[in-house]
Amino acid sequence: MEIRSSTKYFAEMVGTFSLVLFGCGAAVVSGISTTGPAGIGLLGIAIAFGVSVVVMAYAIGGISGCHINPAITIAMLTAGKIKAGEALGYIVSQFIGATIAAGVLYCIQKGLPGWTPGEWALGSNGWGPGYLAEYNIASAFLAEAVLTFLFLFVIFGTTSKWGNGTMAGLAIGFTLVLIHLVAIPITGTSVNPARSFGPAVFAGGKALEQLWLFIVAPVVGGIAAAIVWRVLEKK
Repeated sequence: MEIRSSTKYFAEMVGTFSLVLFGCGAAVVSGISTTGPAGIGLLGIAIAFGVSVVVMAYAIGGISGCHINPAITIAMLTAGKIKAGEALGYIVSQFIGATIAAGVLYCIQKGLPGWTPGEWALGSNGWGPGYLAEYNIASAFLAEAVLTFLFLFVIFGTTSKWGNGTMAGLAIGFTLVLIHLVAIPITGTSVNPARSFGPAVFAGGKALEQLWLFIVAPVVGGIAAAIVWRVLEKK
């Protein structure tokens, strides 16, 4: 039975919404607490993002493939695994889902007494002075591009004829956990343009100014992984 494109787009929107709400929500709401119990910390945030991908992979993987990430969709397009028109629908849906999730998170946070957005609010990605460990732009770009490359390499491998499709969701989710453990201090971890776009829209300021890197670097890494994988498949 063929699945309608509109159903796939809706699945991608919901999946990306869930990733941003669970992942960024964990970082913003539960990441660090100064008034109550210690927050879930870096490991907890990494697990939240990774598990979000796992649950969505099994929920919508059979519908849309669970890209929930424009870098993945563009990589799949480069590898010839999705048509251009459908890829565009996926990407638009992913950005919409991420933006709605960031809006919901913003409304939730407004209910916290004394909360003000500040720079890089709502789990926005960034770099430089004032952002987490204050890594420079070169480190931020390199980390995002290389880690996205590895992320896509795992995705291509686990979903290929050589991989174990039934375990793909877990492998991909655990890879995202590992990526976050490395990249959170550097950029807050994007490897996903939509995940960066949603929070940046509401945070504004430096988050919006620096958004370009979190669109370009993951796409570069994803395309590189697709090219490498196409070479491997031909051997």
